[in-house]
Amino acid sequence: MKMEVNKNDHVQGSANAPIELIEYADYQCPYCKTAYHIVKDIQKNLGHNIRFVFRNFPLTELHPQALHAAIGAEIAGAYGKFWEMHDLLFENQNALDDYYLLEYAKNLGIKGTEFEADFGQERFYQKVKDDYDSGIENDVEGTPTFFVNGKPFEGNWTNSEFLEYLESLI
Repeated sequence: MKMEVNKNDHVQGSANAPIELIEYADYQCPYCKTAYHIVKDIQKNLGHNIRFVFRNFPLTELHPQALHAAIGAEIAGAYGKFWEMHDLLFENQNALDDYYLLEYAKNLGIKGTEFEADFGQERFYQKVKDDYDSGIENDVEGTPTFFVNGKPFEGNWTNSEFLEYLESLI
């Protein structure tokens, strides 16, 4: 399994944290929205003991707006606003068409003309594709998929079992 975090990843937390949580997710997936809130709680509970890495895994056949949402988040990342866009996308999951992506970008202080121009740049699509491809290489089949310290988390992430497992690693 290739789980090495690289300079292109979106990371919250210290590289020295005892727990590294990598999530492959799709902005339009309802399970990923649930996971978004769970991860926020985990980060709050574990504080400096966790390093969270987000990777795009848009399931375009199921979620037609997921790819553009992921590209929009990557564009926001180029302006230092990845996590803000990430949060907006999950918190407004029912409004992910291009109109709303542009509005979210403007709300984050990104000029609409720049955001629209960036949408046509290959590098943002390529970043999403690279994330997706790394998921395929690591046997990700659905979203959300979690890896803890480089290993797939096989337990139930929807209940206290997930936090309890992570706490046991500290």
